[in-house]
Amino acid sequence: MLLLPMQARGQADYVLVNGRLYTVDPAQPVAEAMAVRGDRILMVGTTAQLTAAYPDAPHIDLQGRAVVPGFIDAHAHLMGLGLSRLRADLTGTRSVEEILERLREFARQLPEGAWLLGRGWDQNDWPVKEFPTRQMLDEIFPERPVWLVRIDGHAAWANTAAIRRANPALLTEQIPDPEGGHIVRDAEGRLTGVFIDEAMDLIARHIPPPSEAELEEALRRAVAEANRFGLTGVHDAGASLKTIQGYRRAVDDGTLTLRLYVMVDGLGEAFDYFCEHGPLLDYGGRLTVRSVKFYIDGALGSRGAALLADYSDDPGNRGLLRHEPEVFADMVQRAMKCGFQVNTHAIGDRGVRVVLDAYEKALRTLGRTVGRHRVEHAQVVAPEDFARFAELDLIASMQPTHATSDMYWAEDRLGPERVRGAYAWRTFLEHGVRLAFGSDFPVELANPLLGFYAAITRQDAEGWPEGGWYPEQRLTREEALRAFTLDAAYAAFQEHELGSLTPGKYADFVVLSHDIMTVPPEQILQTRVLATFFGGRCVYHDPEAAGLCPASP
Repeated sequence: MLLLPMQARGQADYVLVNGRLYTVDPAQPVAEAMAVRGDRILMVGTTAQLTAAYPDAPHIDLQGRAVVPGFIDAHAHLMGLGLSRLRADLTGTRSVEEILERLREFARQLPEGAWLLGRGWDQNDWPVKEFPTRQMLDEIFPERPVWLVRIDGHAAWANTAAIRRANPALLTEQIPDPEGGHIVRDAEGRLTGVFIDEAMDLIARHIPPPSEAELEEALRRAVAEANRFGLTGVHDAGASLKTIQGYRRAVDDGTLTLRLYVMVDGLGEAFDYFCEHGPLLDYGGRLTVRSVKFYIDGALGSRGAALLADYSDDPGNRGLLRHEPEVFADMVQRAMKCGFQVNTHAIGDRGVRVVLDAYEKALRTLGRTVGRHRVEHAQVVAPEDFARFAELDLIASMQPTHATSDMYWAEDRLGPERVRGAYAWRTFLEHGVRLAFGSDFPVELANPLLGFYAAITRQDAEGWPEGGWYPEQRLTREEALRAFTLDAAYAAFQEHELGSLTPGKYADFVVLSHDIMTVPPEQILQTRVLATFFGGRCVYHDPEAAGLCPASP
């Protein structure tokens, strides 16, 4: 029994009984009951123990349901999720024609002349797996500017009106590719309307920014969606100072029912502010800013990930580095000197190696820093580089659903040998590297149960492929749950407050409709969050499960 004597003498606000609690606490991995007072866990143990300790507290009968710590998404884009809910949603589209139909419908609500913005297309899901062209959009939208971001956020598709309004010189001059980006042209050198990585900024910086009201509504929607899927913590992978200020206001007015761990978006205003003023630690128990997000390459789906050898399906192309290695090494050293945890997007094996080299150089030069530096995604890793993660005490911050989204074409990009170092969760664990799991929403859906399922099966929702895609990389359920809870908390220096159902920690937990630790894997995908508790307070409940929420927590 986990019992802190001083806490046990106080009254509980309520007690959960008759459940199956997966605590992610090695001192007591499974329990039946838990007591909560205020925003903290008081006691964890058997139903008999908790009933005896708190006979007068309201009891909530779980009726055998499973409870897990609140899920923590270790890599996501909170405002990106919210803004995507205010724009055309193109996720799941299977053809250009389907995209055009969705855009027609969405455009009906827009004022004349307003930009039509959307996100979610993926040419890998189309019958002809090639990038689209601006002419496809021009047929339907000859005057309205259209800007559509690819599912991974590393490419975008514009029509001619958008290019003309934002940067008309692109239509008349042979403007060279910016460093770390690519302007896609056809065989005759004409602009296709697709811009990759840093080239996206040629258009994006001219799009009117969202209003304050839109940002507030976007945040409200994103937080509500996160809570609905059982998320109580999110590591926001790259936020501006303006966005961070918006988060502070949400903490102040009590509407932020997430514990946000924010990475500032590279070098710039937010970096300079927190470098000068120091980190923001546990503001209102809900907001921490102590890390920086860098990019070294692009994405595999748009062939922007930097590889050590050519793409197997595109000879001569090795992807893009967003910064020269020497420049990036200087950025890392500057960030570590400021006391930032450094978290770098690296997807290709060359990108990963450049990051490892830069981290190693900075740590050798500076000695001990704040530590717990991270590689975000770490999707394709050369065999000899796995051990370097452990040697440098790095965290692999990965997203299981990336594997099951990419498995249909990843081997085409990488070939049969190199793909064995891709999405290699088991290999990382065998090398003693800690995993922190997330979704990268809105690139993937925000539901952590999809990532949990992907981690233990390496299959899609139809159970393909049989046995799993490179099944030797599958995780156990306990390993997957830990990566979405306690080790995600560790990746944010928060393991003493979050990530397990342990007395003294925040009462962040989730009640599930199915026991994800025991049911057949396919039933995990049928599992619903019945209630999400944040700091002891029920912030979401399924319409059929209102009885799980105490009237006065």
